[in-house]
Amino acid sequence: MEKDTNDIQKEIEKLETEMQNPDFWNDKNKAQFVLRELAELKNKKEGLGKYDKGNAIVTIISGAGGDDAEDFSSMLLSMYMKYVNKKGWDISFIHEHKNDHGGYRNVSFEIKGKNAYGTLKNEGGVHRLVRISPFNAKKLRHTSFSLVEVLPKFSKLEEKDILIPEADLKIEFARSSGPGGQNVNKRETAVRIVHMPTGIAVHASGERSQEQNREQALSILRAKIFKKAQEEKHSVEESMKINKGMEIEWGNQIRSYVLHPYKMAKDHRTDAETSNVDAVLDGDLDIFIEAEKSL
Repeated sequence: MEKDTNDIQKEIEKLETEMQNPDFWNDKNKAQFVLRELAELKNKKEGLGKYDKGNAIVTIISGAGGDDAEDFSSMLLSMYMKYVNKKGWDISFIHEHKNDHGGYRNVSFEIKGKNAYGTLKNEGGVHRLVRISPFNAKKLRHTSFSLVEVLPKFSKLEEKDILIPEADLKIEFARSSGPGGQNVNKRETAVRIVHMPTGIAVHASGERSQEQNREQALSILRAKIFKKAQEEKHSVEESMKINKGMEIEWGNQIRSYVLHPYKMAKDHRTDAETSNVDAVLDGDLDIFIEAEKSL
């Protein structure tokens, strides 16, 4: 896993201590190498703290499991909303695609709070639920999968770091729809943007105006392109490779939530687990978040 800010700071301090040695400059080639390494570490540290401190864009996408998976996406949304409430943060919806049972085919929202992205970035990946299906008349056990994607929310200043040529974009507009498919705006305010070189597509419909949704969609697109570039450059852990064809199914899960025949929530990257899965689904995620930090 990529080094965090604390690890980088320790390396910086080690090199700075080495530079204080009276014999440091005797070997000019070695001294120049240390100076270059120190500069790279400081740049890397600045880049990591830059995005971790800000807001997070979270998308939940239903995978294998039909109605059960879409209901599981709703459960995950509720889990994160409760976690956000406990942290005293705020949440605003960007795009929702519900089914007829109150589940979600996909849903995107922004979590607004100090260090929101840094705290939740490792929630990204496939989540797995095992339970007695409420949609099965025979009351059989069912396994469902949903994908969680976590992206940094760029500030206006940071957005300038990622320039996207207008010619690379395909922009479509549609009417935002409310519950039951009712058109809540006569004007076409919902926005879909496709980045043609990568095929990445984003939706935004939570704002009142077309321009606001366009800006929101562009912000998410920049974050997705940034994340894709980071994955390719640093080989980020497999669970985060959202845009590389990951299947939302068995074998790729980062965490399991088992409600039957026993109760357990387990993270497969850290082996952190608890039998109090109900508390986890009620927003108690600290056991997993703290375990990730300790890696």
